[in-house]
Amino acid sequence: MSRMNEPVPRRRFGCLHVLLFVFLAVALTAVVSFFVFKAVLFPSAFRPVELSAREAQTLQVKLDRLNFTVPSPATAAALEPEPYSEEGAERTIRLTEKELNALLARNTDLADKLAIDLSDNLVSAKLLIPLDEDFPVFGGRILRVRAGVTFSYAEGRPVIMLRGVSVMGIPLPNAWLGGMKDINLLEESGSDAGFWKAFADGVEDVRVEKDRLTIKLKE
Repeated sequence: MSRMNEPVPRRRFGCLHVLLFVFLAVALTAVVSFFVFKAVLFPSAFRPVELSAREAQTLQVKLDRLNFTVPSPATAAALEPEPYSEEGAERTIRLTEKELNALLARNTDLADKLAIDLSDNLVSAKLLIPLDEDFPVFGGRILRVRAGVTFSYAEGRPVIMLRGVSVMGIPLPNAWLGGMKDINLLEESGSDAGFWKAFADGVEDVRVEKDRLTIKLKE
């Protein structure tokens, strides 16, 4: 009976155990710090989007409808004069997220530096910006920037709002962005002539859905 009531002796750790725990903690911290440092200051380039043969053919059909095809000099045919006509012209631009990224990869030098994501009423972008060697502190490093812009259509007008911008994973304050977060950039442009007003006046509908962008133009 007395043995059952005796306190259980506490297990003691010797110096060797303590040193082992300290070593493991230091090693774990070093490994985690290394991967965080590498991900922040040396991010890997984005993998350019590649379309399958069928997807490339579908995209080419869309571009042909918009007269966006640019033939290579080797295969370019001589232009023939013809009267201008808008009859049967396509006024709706439809692109998938994959097609949009493939166009960037094909026609710009941003293939491994810019990635676009499409979700409901939101266009998000990830951008890698190489910094000049003379740049203070982070010279020669790569700056990781993320941004989100709301695209929608309400009351007969497009709505474009900056959701936010993050640099190296840190969201920038609205004051640093000129107070542009969560306001309709088209309305803030006012009645003055400019890109935003011209864009709004020429758009009949804008829809951004999961993996899909649709822009319908006015006549």
